[in-house]
Amino acid sequence: MNRTLPVTKNDYIDVVFEDLTHDGAGVAKIDGYPLFIPNGLPGEKAKVKVIKVNKSYGIGKLIELYEKSPYRVEIAKSDAHKYGGCQLEHISYEGQLKYKENQVRQVLTRIGKLEDVKIHPILGMDNPWHYRNKAQVPVGEKDGKLVAGFFKPRSHEIVDTNESLIQLPEVNEAVQMVKDICSELGISAYHEESHKGVIRHIMARYGKQTGELMVVLITRTTDISHKNKLVEEIVARLPKVKSIVHNVNSKRTNVILGEKTNLLWGNEVIYDYIGNVKFAISALSFYQVNPVQTKVLYDKALEYANLSGEETVIDAYCGIGTISLFLAQKARKVFGVEVVPEAIEDAKRNAALNGMTNADFAVGEAEVVIPKWYKEGNAADVLVVDPPRKGCDEALLQTIIEMKPKKVVYVSCNPATLARDLRILEDGGYKTLEVQPVDMFPQTTHVECCALLKKI
Repeated sequence: MNRTLPVTKNDYIDVVFEDLTHDGAGVAKIDGYPLFIPNGLPGEKAKVKVIKVNKSYGIGKLIELYEKSPYRVEIAKSDAHKYGGCQLEHISYEGQLKYKENQVRQVLTRIGKLEDVKIHPILGMDNPWHYRNKAQVPVGEKDGKLVAGFFKPRSHEIVDTNESLIQLPEVNEAVQMVKDICSELGISAYHEESHKGVIRHIMARYGKQTGELMVVLITRTTDISHKNKLVEEIVARLPKVKSIVHNVNSKRTNVILGEKTNLLWGNEVIYDYIGNVKFAISALSFYQVNPVQTKVLYDKALEYANLSGEETVIDAYCGIGTISLFLAQKARKVFGVEVVPEAIEDAKRNAALNGMTNADFAVGEAEVVIPKWYKEGNAADVLVVDPPRKGCDEALLQTIIEMKPKKVVYVSCNPATLARDLRILEDGGYKTLEVQPVDMFPQTTHVECCALLKKI
C-alpha cells in the first residue's frame, strides 16, 4: 500500500528547521517526511513553498522567515553564495564551526558506531575569508566584452564576478586583470555551442609565503593572437607574476585543463612553503588551496604520528609529497605511494628541493606496492592515509589490517567515508583514540579531520 505524502507540490506551509544536510540545506519534517530547504537554519520558523516531492523527501523554497537563528548573518555582497561555492555564507563563523563539528560527531556515531572516541573541538581560522590560493575561472562574452566568474546553477551562463570573498586578493586581482587585458586586445572567449573562440579559462595560483604569482591561460587554440603584447601587459600590470603558462584544451569537454602546456614567460614553477617545507608548484600540480589550515592539519598528523626519528613511515596516498615531507622531518625513513605518475615526479622534485634523502616515492596502487615493500623488509611503524573523498580502497584497508602497523594516522576530507573506514579498521583490530576536525574551507560545507588509531 502506497503511503500518502503529507505535502504536495506548490503547497505553502509553515515549518521549523531541525537540522542541516551535508550540503548546508535546512531540514524540516512534516509528519516525519523530510523537506530540504536551502538557506534554512536549525531553530528558525519559516514559510516555505514545496517545489518538488518524491517518495522519501521533498525540496522546498524559503519564502518568509518568522524567527531567525542567532547564527544567521547578512550575506556579504557576493555572487559566490548564489552561484556556487559559499553554501554557508549566511551562517556566522561560530555557527559554521558548530555545524561542522556536529556533522563529524553525528557521522562517527551513526555510520562508524564509534561511541567513545574523543572528538576535539574543531580548529577554525582567525580570518575565514580570502584564503584560497588558486582560482580557475570560466570566461565568456556579454555585450561585446569578456566576462569571467561563476556558472549560474543548471546552466552554462557565466555571471561576471569581480571578487570572490574566499579567494586571496592577489588571485582575484590576477583573474580580473588578465580578463581585462584579453578584452582590450580583442581576444575572443570560447563558445561551447559552436566550439569556436579562444580563451576558455583563466587560472591564477599564488604562493602565500613567497608572494609568487602564476597565470595560466587555457585556450581552445594552439596560438593566441597578440600573444607577445598579452604577456607584456600581464608582466607590466601584475608585478608579482613569476610564471605565465599557456595550456591548450582543444576538445569538446567540461574538463578544464588540456594535455599540452607551454611556458610563455618566466619560470615553469612558483614556490610556496607549508611550515619549513618548500614546494614547487606547476600549472598542473595538486597543491592544497588553503595553506594556512593545511599546516594546522599536517601539524596534527605529525603530532599523532609522534615520531622519535627511528620510525619507518608509509604514506599511502602521497600526492606531491606534502604529508610525506612533513613527516620526513622527524622520521628515519618515509615511503610514499601514489597512482598518478606526474604527482610522484613532483614529490621527488620536492624532496630534492628540501634536501631530504630519507623519502622514497613509487607509482602504483597502495594495496599492491605496500605489501611489496613489506616483503622487502620495509614494514611501517606508522601508516598515514589521506585518501580522496571516496575514502580508502577496501583492498588497502585489508592490507593495513594484515600488515598490523602499530599506528595509523587517517587524514580525511569526508567525515562519512572516514567513519565507514574507521569502522572497518576497528573491526580489524584497531582502536580509534581521537579525532581532530579542521576547518579547511570556511563558508563551504566541507570539513577535514585527522584521526589517530592504534593496534590493540
